[in-house]
Amino acid sequence: MRAVVAREGLHDHVTIDSAGTAGWHTGKGADRRSVLAAAARGITITGGARQVTAADFTAFDLLLAADQQNVADLRAIAPNGEAAGKIVLLRAFDPDAVAAGTLAVPDPYYGGADGFDHVLDVVQAACEGLVTQLRDTGAVP
Repeated sequence: MRAVVAREGLHDHVTIDSAGTAGWHTGKGADRRSVLAAAARGITITGGARQVTAADFTAFDLLLAADQQNVADLRAIAPNGEAAGKIVLLRAFDPDAVAAGTLAVPDPYYGGADGFDHVLDVVQAACEGLVTQLRDTGAVP
């Protein structure tokens, strides 16, 4: 998402953060295979993992989930119904994924390096769709 936002010149209009629904990897960097797949596309992945908090529901307009389990986990953290309404499956912004009914981002962790490339493809398509929707609704210029 950061790469799409930067390419579109929207870095002054969109705030992006990343967090998980569990604390297993808190403070650790991204999986090496993910970093390598992103680097091959000119994308740099930095930072350490953190866990979503109730404060994120105040700080952000959208909380994007990779799959239905993430949605359920986020709903359990949401402080109220209004906050829970900010939870959206990331791939809901990819018209092709919606048409195919494949809204979950696959988990490449236990597979080969090609799985990380595939995940980057599906995430990028969803991010492009999100930026298009933000523009279409006037949320960004």
